[in-house]
Amino acid sequence: MKNDYKLGSIVVMKKDHPCGTNEWEITRLGADIKIKCQGCGRSIMLPRIEFNKKIKKIIKL
Repeated sequence: MKNDYKLGSIVVMKKDHPCGTNEWEITRLGADIKIKCQGCGRSIMLPRIEFNKKIKKIIKL
């Protein structure tokens, strides 16, 4: 998948979060990407390479 996402984009990850949702908002871009769960509000940081492997699709740019 190309890097068509930007700050504030809503993305769907391949694996569900324990709270039950798999939709995330991108809150920081760089070498690491910070994403915030749309269900419970938890934030995590992933290296860009790992994020690109785990992303399924982009819902909203």
